[in-house]
Amino acid sequence: MNWKTESKYLFWIVAIFIGCFYLPVGTGRFDQAVLEGFHLVKSYAREHVLLCLVPAFFIAGAIGVFVSQASVTKYLGAGANKILAYGVASVSGTILAVCSCTILPLFAGIYKMGAGLGPATAFLYSGPAINALAIILTARILGPQLGIARAVGAVIFSVVIGMLMAFIFRKEERTKLAIQMAMPEEEVARPLWQTSLYFFAMIGILVFANWGKPEEVTGVWAALYHAKWPVTAAFSAFFGLMLIFWFDVRAWKVGCVALPVAVLAIFYPDQHLLTFTIGFIGLSIITSTDRGENKEWFSSSWTFAKQILPLLLFGVLIAGVLLGRVGHEGLVPSAWVAQMVGGNTLFANFFASFAGAFMYFATLTEVPILQGLIGNGMGNGPALALLLAGPALSLPNMLVINSVLGWKKTVTFVGLVIVMATITGKLFGLYAG
Repeated sequence: MNWKTESKYLFWIVAIFIGCFYLPVGTGRFDQAVLEGFHLVKSYAREHVLLCLVPAFFIAGAIGVFVSQASVTKYLGAGANKILAYGVASVSGTILAVCSCTILPLFAGIYKMGAGLGPATAFLYSGPAINALAIILTARILGPQLGIARAVGAVIFSVVIGMLMAFIFRKEERTKLAIQMAMPEEEVARPLWQTSLYFFAMIGILVFANWGKPEEVTGVWAALYHAKWPVTAAFSAFFGLMLIFWFDVRAWKVGCVALPVAVLAIFYPDQHLLTFTIGFIGLSIITSTDRGENKEWFSSSWTFAKQILPLLLFGVLIAGVLLGRVGHEGLVPSAWVAQMVGGNTLFANFFASFAGAFMYFATLTEVPILQGLIGNGMGNGPALALLLAGPALSLPNMLVINSVLGWKKTVTFVGLVIVMATITGKLFGLYAG
C-alpha cells in the first residue's frame, strides 16, 4: 500500500465529510444562495446556450475542418506578422459582440488549429471586452469618459496581454513554431472567398440572433434590434444555399430542415427560440449523417460541446451561489462589495478587478450593475477596473480556459488581466477624480 497516495484520498474524504457534516442547510442566506445558483443556471441555459453557444460550437468545429492549418498559422501563428495577427485579434470583439463564455469555443478552435498563444489570448480577451454596443451603452449611461476609457483600454489590453503571454511562454512558442514550419502545405478544397462567406454567414447568424435591446426606441441600433430575426433568417437562407452548392449537401436534406423552420417563422412569429433550435437540430442531423468533411464538422463541433458545456454550466452554478444574479444576493453580500470598491485606493481597484474577474456578466449586464455600485459610492477608477476585467473573464470562463491551456497559462492570463485592470483603474481614478 502506498501511504502517500492513500493519505491524499483520506484527506479528501475527511474534508468532504466535514463539509457535509457542517453544511449550513436551513440558514436563510445559504438556502437563498443555492437557489440563486440554480436561477442563474436556468437563465444561462435559456438565454445563452441555444442562441450563443450552439452556433459558436458549430463555428469552432468548422474552423477545425474547413480552415487549413496553414492559413491559421500564416495569419495568427507564432511566426505570423505581429501587426496583422494582433491587429485582427484585438478588434474581433467589435464584430462578434459575445460574452466571456461564447468566445471560448472560438478561442479553442483557433488555438488548436495552430494560432500562437499571443494572438489567441488577445482574441480571447478582446472578443467579450470590445463589444461595440456595450461600450456605447457605457458612454451613455455611465458617462463618455468611462466609455472612451473602456474602449481604448480594452484594445490596448488585448494586445499587451497577448504579447506578454507570448513572451512569458516563449520557449513553448518556439517549439510550436518549429513544428508548424516542418508541416507540409495542405491542399485547399475550395477558394478562400467561399470559405470566408461561409464563416461570414455563420457569424452573422450568431451576432444577430443575440443582438441586444438598446435603451433608445429609435435610431440605428433600435432599427437593427427590430430587424434582428429577419436578418438572421436571411443569413440562414444564404448559409443553406452555400451548404448545397459549395459543401455538397443534398438539396432535399436542406429543404427538409428549411420547411418546418419557415412554417414556424410564418405562423408562430414570436417563437424565435423554438424556430432557431429546430434549425440547429436539423443542421446537426444533416452533418452527423453525411459523409466526409461535413461529418467531420459535426464530430469536431460535438467534441467542443462535450469539453466546454459541462464546465460552463458548473461554473455558472458556483458563480450564482457565491454572487447571485443582478439584484439578488448570493453567499457574498452585495453590501460588502459596495464597501470594498469605494473611493480610488489601490485596494479598491484591485478588489473591483478581482471580483469582476470571477463574476459572470451576461452581455450588457455589467452596465446596470456598475450604475448601482456607483450610486453606492464606487469610484471612477474601480468602475473602469471592473469594466476591463469583468466582461472578459468569469469563473466558468476560467474553468474552460484551464482545460484548453492548462493551469499555468490560465493563472498567468487571469493574473495579467487583474493586475493591468488594477493599475489602469488607479491611474484613471487619479485623472477622472
